[in-house]
Formats: sequence, C-alpha cells, structure tokens
Amino acid sequence: MQNIVILAGNIGQTPEVRTTQGGTKITNFSLATSRPRLSEGRVLRDENGYRVMDTEWHRITCFNGLGKTVAEHCEKGMKVLVHGRIHYTKWIDSMGNDRYGCEIIAEKVDFLSRPKSAETENPELVDRDDEIPF
Repeated sequence: MQNIVILAGNIGQTPEVRTTQGGTKITNFSLATSRPRLSEGRVLRDENGYRVMDTEWHRITCFNGLGKTVAEHCEKGMKVLVHGRIHYTKWIDSMGNDRYGCEIIAEKVDFLSRPKSAETENPELVDRDDEIPF
C-alpha cells in the first residue's frame, strides 16, 4: 500500500517558516493546481474562446533541510513540482466540534521556474575562473 502525491502548480504566497518547541523547522506554503472545467465530456470555454479553469489549493508542509531550501529559494508565483504524501488530521475545536484537515507532506520539491527577482537579474552564465589559458 502506498500514499504518493505528485502535484505541479504555482506557489500561492511566500513560504512561512516556524520552529517547534523541539527545534524542528517547518515550512508551509499553498500550491494552486488547475485543470479545465468539463461539461458533458467537453472543455468549457468563455465568451473569448479561452478554456474555463478550475483551481484547487493545497497546503504543503516541508520539514528541516527541504523546508530551509524552499524558504530560501521559493516565492509567490513560482512553478514547482511536489512529491509527497497526504496527511489527514483531526482535532476538537474550542466549541467541542470535530474538525478535520488535510495537507501534503513534501518529500521532494523541484523548481520548475525561477523566482521573479532572479529573472530580472542578468547573471553571467559562463564561469570564466575555470578556463585554461592557451
């Protein structure tokens, strides 16, 4: 039996980092995934001919080193590919009601785009320090 999730989407807000009392660093962010809306097996289109999309939001949680990498290099709008597992939680709120939650525990996050700040920079792509003089 396996619990495997693979999501590709856009980060919804800058990742947030917190530390537990035990010292574990936890990074959270939201991820938007979209798919075309269907009606009777056909893709719906708006008045301009564009596909109508349905967006779902996922809560992503990263721990320790992965969380640090995500917090340092990810920002709102970036495209990422998340490999992980679904985790469900249940708790009782202050009114005594059962509450439920769902999140994706990330095991791997691949960057599919650069942060907007890196796209505006003009980095030199060639490392000239390693060139051999002839």
